[in-house]
This record gives sequence, structure tokens and C-alpha cells, in this order.
Amino acid sequence: MPQTMPNILVVEDDRETRALIAKYLRTNGCNVTTANDGREMARAMIDHRVDLLILDVMLPGEDGLSLCRKVRAESHIPIIMLTARGEDVDRILGLEMGADDYLAKPFNPRELLARINAVLRRQMAARTASAIDSATALTFLGWRIDCRLRELRNPDGARVAMTSAEFDLLRTFCERPGRVLSRDSLLDLTQGRNAGSFERSIDVLVSRIRRKIEPDPQEATMIKTVRSGGYMFTPRVEPEKVEPTRVESASVEPSGLKSAADAGG
Repeated sequence: MPQTMPNILVVEDDRETRALIAKYLRTNGCNVTTANDGREMARAMIDHRVDLLILDVMLPGEDGLSLCRKVRAESHIPIIMLTARGEDVDRILGLEMGADDYLAKPFNPRELLARINAVLRRQMAARTASAIDSATALTFLGWRIDCRLRELRNPDGARVAMTSAEFDLLRTFCERPGRVLSRDSLLDLTQGRNAGSFERSIDVLVSRIRRKIEPDPQEATMIKTVRSGGYMFTPRVEPEKVEPTRVESASVEPSGLKSAADAGG
């Protein structure tokens, strides 16, 4: 589960199913709000922060597919659709309306929890990737890689000399933390398919980078070798975006995871 307790809104008209889902998710570290229909859902979304929406297709009044479309038009809240009908057409319609996942009834609550975790992880990864893409600098374990100046500084603030190829590879790792990257993909991301580029060059560059950032290059913990896979950058990477300095005009005169609540249970 994510580090903070996620706030889940369950919109389900069947009282027994609604209570079962709410109880299981609360037992497994989630804050849960429930609603019986679209009107209660709308009130709950005003009154509570919602990190993920579990939405039944068959609801009294406005159905779940229509509600899904409306929610998606206004926000990026992850949505998991539930339905008693398991036909492919319902699943496809739900996904086309903007749902992130789909689960047919009856289902195992453990599977629902697994899908919630997966959807929240994907959302978190997407947010991190977006922040990293727009960052002017990236930091990890006290190290700082400046994307504009193309320089690396150690935790003491001292500049660490790097070749252009080493910098490009380290930046590629920092932009994709926790992912196994094959040598082929690293070549494509850093050097392209230039003449003379070959997989062994990645191994050489990794070895050089390890000697500069690893406490023990022989027992690497930051850039791990994945057998038959490639390499994985393990530290958590934080994006840093420097705001532009405001310059005042010379002509300007100086002047003085809340508590759980049931909205419909």
C-alpha cells in the first residue's frame, strides 16, 4: 500500500456488498467513504478527499458508466468499475468512459485490494515521472544531478567530474528509478544506435559511475545488476524545480491516508 492511508469512495447500491468492501478495505489500511447512488457520491466527493473511486455499474438513477464519464471529464481520480455483468462489452464501455480498471462480480476482496494497490502505484509513478520530466535537478541520497548545468555534486556539495556519456547514463537511471533497464534500452536512451555503440559500452560506463557514487563499487547498492535483465537504479529520486528569479523593475516605487465516514452506509 502507499505510505499514507488512501481515501477510497465506494459507490454501491447493494448494502451487503458495500459493507463487505468497506470493512475489508478498512481492515487493510484504507480510509473508506460509501455512497448508495450518484447523488450521495457527489456529496461525498465534496466533503472528502478521494484518492480512488470504486464505482458499481448498475446503480439506481444515473448508472455507473455515466457517472464515470462525468468524473473523468473533471478529474484524474483513479476509477475501478464493478459490475454483476461480465460481458466484454461492459468492460470495454467502462474503460472507454475513463475507468482505470474493471472487476466483475462476484469477486474476491483480496483481488479488489490488489487492483487498488496496482492502480494507485501506476498513478504515483505517473506523477513522479511528470515531476521528473519537468525538473531542473534530481536528488538521491544527498547527491544532486543538475540537468541544466550537466553536473553532479556529492552529498558534501563538491562537484564530481563526469564525462558526457557518464552524465547521460546517470541521468537516465535517475529518470527511471526502480525499473529494470536492459542494455539495449539504455543504449537507445543515451547514445542511440550510433555507429560503434554496443552493449559492452554500457557495462563500462556503469562501472565508472559506480566508482564515483557507490560507497563500495564492488558491492553496488545504487545501480544493481539484474541477471539476464540489465540494471536497476534503486535510490528514491526527488525532482527539484528552481523557480525563476523575480526581477523588480527599477521604475517601481518601493511600498510600505481523515476519519472514515459512511455517506450512504
